[in-house]
Amino acid sequence: MTEAVAKSQRPWQRVLANLRQRKVLAMLLLGFSSGLPIYLVGNTLGFWMRKEGIELDTIGFLSWVGLAYSMKFLWAPIVDKVDAPLLGRFGRRRGWMLLSQAVVAAALIGMAVVHPKGGQILILGVAWEHMLVFGIMATVVAFASATQDIVIDAWRIESADNSEQLGLLTSTAALGYRTALLVTDALILLIAARVGWQMSYEIMAGLMALGVVAVVMAREPARAQIAVQTQAAPLWTPRGLFDALVGPFVAFVREHRSGAILILLAISVYRMADFIMGPMANPFYVDLGLSEETVGAVRSSIGLIATFVGIAAAGLVSVRWGVLATLLVGAVLGPASNLAFAWLAYVGPDPTSFAIAMAIDNISGGFAGTALIAYMSSLTSIGYTATQYALLSSFYAMPGKALKGFSGWAVQSLAQGRTLLEGYALFFTGTALIGIPVVILCALLIVQQRRHLRAAS
Repeated sequence: MTEAVAKSQRPWQRVLANLRQRKVLAMLLLGFSSGLPIYLVGNTLGFWMRKEGIELDTIGFLSWVGLAYSMKFLWAPIVDKVDAPLLGRFGRRRGWMLLSQAVVAAALIGMAVVHPKGGQILILGVAWEHMLVFGIMATVVAFASATQDIVIDAWRIESADNSEQLGLLTSTAALGYRTALLVTDALILLIAARVGWQMSYEIMAGLMALGVVAVVMAREPARAQIAVQTQAAPLWTPRGLFDALVGPFVAFVREHRSGAILILLAISVYRMADFIMGPMANPFYVDLGLSEETVGAVRSSIGLIATFVGIAAAGLVSVRWGVLATLLVGAVLGPASNLAFAWLAYVGPDPTSFAIAMAIDNISGGFAGTALIAYMSSLTSIGYTATQYALLSSFYAMPGKALKGFSGWAVQSLAQGRTLLEGYALFFTGTALIGIPVVILCALLIVQQRRHLRAAS
């Protein structure tokens, strides 16, 4: 394809043309594999638990298993510097992908077998509380899934030949990731309504095989191989350990200097409103009186289209006005999800109103999520790809995931003296207000960038 032809093509035509590339198709499947587990130990798990009669505060507290995604920078240096046990012959990136995918699938099956309910379960002659074992299985899924995210993000960044291809791989990953979220946020509800929640989780475990297919298709990135060959010192030596743990942070601060603090602060609050609201979304549907079939049908139709619209819009804005402008627009759109849920709490379980709320939620979520991924990807340095990206994604998730464990308690507290739905409405409105400082911080990032460009010229 000549450069003139490529420039004459519309964006969607270029995406379809590039899907013929092996790495792009593999990225689509890896994005799906990365997104599959997160709701199964998060928002969707809340729907299952609420249907089983579990209290809101317990659902909120169990959402803390998602902190594994925010702590992944602690073991990212191992993924960066050490081959996966027994699977090193596949390459550093591909070996870790296979190991984490196998553990995720096994632990999801464990969750299906145990399922959330009261009482005790007998394991190896010892009586255990059902919820305790179920929580342990969910924690294993979260940690293995976070490890998979570390290595997939590194593979995506290291496999890109240039910034344009990085944008393409990022958009492709987001497409696969958001598709997986819709499967575990919508399709699973339709499956659960017919075959039950236990079988639906077993089916999700089987879908992790798509990630294995992607690993078989993928090639070990050349830059990852160079990093292995030029590693200054083994990880187990003092110098190697210092380079693995401290080196990424030093390189990041050296690259961004005084702006590093502003960057980390903006990232840390960018999706906070969405994270805090997350654990209560599905219990809200149950308490609102919506069935699995209704929620699943709307999410898999209107929600699917709205998500693709949000992702595509983020890509177009990024190409036209740049990554930081896209980040600012996403900061404005993000809290729209929370306000849509607050509105829905007042109007009730009307199918049309629910469809409107879902459209707003998925457009804003698709846009803001893609904008943040593209921005964080642009900040990493080759040689510390996995660790730096894990650091950035941890900063963006840590505050919100630390606070979301109290979401169920907050709803119950706000509902005192009011109806439960009024408590939900106040909760969603309050979380939307978090978006105000996010917009201010994104505007400051743009100002900082302009000052940097003027100083450089």
